[in-house]
Amino acid sequence: MAEFRKGFLWGGAVAANQLEGAWNVDGKGPSVPDMCTGGSFKEPRRITLSIEQKTYYPSHEAIDFYHHYKEDIALFAEMGFKVFRTSINWTRIFPTGEEDEPNEKGLQFYEDVFKECHKYNIEPLVTLSHYEMPYALVEKYNGWASRELIGLFEKYCHVVFERYKDLVKYWLTFNEINTGTLPMGTFLSLGTIQGFHGPVTRLPDDPQVRFQALHHQFVASAKVVSYAHANYPQFQLGNMICFITSYPLTCNPSDILANQAAMRRMNWYCSDVMVRGEYPSYAKALWEKEGIKINMEPGDLDILKEGTVDFYTLSYYMSTCVGLDPHAESTAGNMSMGLKNPYLKASDWGWQIDPQGLHWTLNEIYDRYGLPIMVVENGLGARDRLEDGTVHDTYRIDYLRQHIIEMGKAVEDGVDLLGYTPWGCIDLVSASTGEMAKRYGFIYVDKYDDGTGTLQRFRKDSFYWYKKVIASNGSDLSD
Repeated sequence: MAEFRKGFLWGGAVAANQLEGAWNVDGKGPSVPDMCTGGSFKEPRRITLSIEQKTYYPSHEAIDFYHHYKEDIALFAEMGFKVFRTSINWTRIFPTGEEDEPNEKGLQFYEDVFKECHKYNIEPLVTLSHYEMPYALVEKYNGWASRELIGLFEKYCHVVFERYKDLVKYWLTFNEINTGTLPMGTFLSLGTIQGFHGPVTRLPDDPQVRFQALHHQFVASAKVVSYAHANYPQFQLGNMICFITSYPLTCNPSDILANQAAMRRMNWYCSDVMVRGEYPSYAKALWEKEGIKINMEPGDLDILKEGTVDFYTLSYYMSTCVGLDPHAESTAGNMSMGLKNPYLKASDWGWQIDPQGLHWTLNEIYDRYGLPIMVVENGLGARDRLEDGTVHDTYRIDYLRQHIIEMGKAVEDGVDLLGYTPWGCIDLVSASTGEMAKRYGFIYVDKYDDGTGTLQRFRKDSFYWYKKVIASNGSDLSD
């Protein structure tokens, strides 16, 4: 087993809108997730234009981290966390995104959270935009489709940088920014990622709007990275990519070329811009094929060149296959459908489990960019059963163990790996389905899909297992 670096950042990851609750407390404005109804694997979530009576909105209470953060951070400390990845709800700081002055109670909340982390020597890793934005900016500007959001995002970032300059070292700009390359038919790309307007689960796809919105996000990210580098040299800024590893379904050269195109579009397009500081060689061909014309202002390309990130982060849950056989069997996945790999098993939600794919992926990323890497999301969503005050989640332990083993193999291959923060270290609301039943955590929260529950916290078997993993710096993965 490979040795992880001294000071390896073991921890866990969450998103503010999926666990905080308190959606309209202490001056917070409505964000896009606050307008998202509950759903399920079979019943898609909706984004409503206003809050509907007798409709359940999971983010309104979530697991109420807003009032339980001290208890939860103490549990993370008990496991031995070195890092806690969370995010800031933009609407706690600027309720509509356009206020002249920030909301002090929102600023104070995150200050208290970060100080609580430091009390236990836990380093915060903070995502500036994690699938949420002020809903008022969706209504007024159609989200990132409009260039006006760049300046508003800068203002928000400048405020939180200054407030937390002594509390936060590691920052990520946009969570899984590359999901904006996916068609609008996917729920998340409709509103929570790029803020497009619509009171439904699907909109007619418009690649021009999506890729223009991505350009605005690239510019916004680069500008805040450059600003941080100039004003806060102690900061480290990273990107965040939803890495959907894919393989050719067969060794037919047509499948291999189809997979190369899929990997370029899904996994490399956004990170090439954010890491290398320029659009990749294949961008123009991609735009021409889909009738896209990116509207750029003078200086945009210089901004992208100057605002490159310091480290690379990714989510990794599964892999899929790409091929041209119209009769090939498809399978569910994170953000998108793909073709079924006959060599892999799948989770309760149909996501194919592929630990070796993480090894391959880390090697590919490091070969391409040579930047330090952090795996900031990885985990198994499952239907946990609470029995006698715990959950016997051997399936989760096995999933995580196999992925940690493969991370170690990547380190042996020479990959500079900084840390590992499994997703949903405490049970939270699923972004894609709005369910609580899809649980990832080391900590079980007594909360259910209909909104009922005591919110009591329980340690799962995986809690004690991960505590041992951290204490041994990844060398003891036994049950």
